Amino acid sequence: MAASSYDAALARVLAHEGGYGNHPSDPGGPTNFGITLADYRRYVKPDATAADIKAMTRDAATTIYRARYWNALACDDLPAGVDYAVFDYGVNSGVARAAKVLRRKLELPDNAAIALVLRAAGAADPAKLIAAICDERMAFLQSLKTWRVFGKGWSRRVAEVRAVALTMAALPPRAPAVSKTSLATAGAVLAGSGTAAAVAVGQPLLDGRIVVGVLVVAALGLAGWWFWRRWRTAREV
Repeated sequence: MAASSYDAALARVLAHEGGYGNHPSDPGGPTNFGITLADYRRYVKPDATAADIKAMTRDAATTIYRARYWNALACDDLPAGVDYAVFDYGVNSGVARAAKVLRRKLELPDNAAIALVLRAAGAADPAKLIAAICDERMAFLQSLKTWRVFGKGWSRRVAEVRAVALTMAALPPRAPAVSKTSLATAGAVLAGSGTAAAVAVGQPLLDGRIVVGVLVVAALGLAGWWFWRRWRTAREV
């Protein structure tokens, strides 16, 4: 699996969303870090009030976004750039809409299984898919009654998302992710063996048969060197 770009994507989302707000024209009502009162009641506290939204911490918002948006849209398994475009769409207009649009741009039915969606997304041209998602997003936003109030900000946001997502898609593939368990296991083994310089932390540990093979080759090399030294010494005498 590719390394998650969640932290980078979230930082950009939070930069767009800002802190607490309660704009009279915003149907979402009280909002903080982009989390609406309705979503907070759905995911965290059923009887939450505007005061709860205002008191929400960044860490709490990060947890909500990870579980209820990023993971819900399977962004870790989407191509680089596409993951961010879909995630930001979900934050701004709802997870259900973002998921539906992704499927439709991949020419899949709205109820297509996630495995089929991921396979199609992986085979698609990421730049074209990102452009299609952002184009549809703009068309949807322009159809809303609140476009007159928020249209300028929405246009700027979608343009920035498009540009960043396309840049992400053009970068080299992300390095494979390493689980915390793997890191802990590798760290424990290295600490006990005193060979921290031999294997980089976070890399897969060598298979036992490979280790034996390396040791055998090293031993043969050492033996060969010892016999050569003895032969050379005998000639010099």
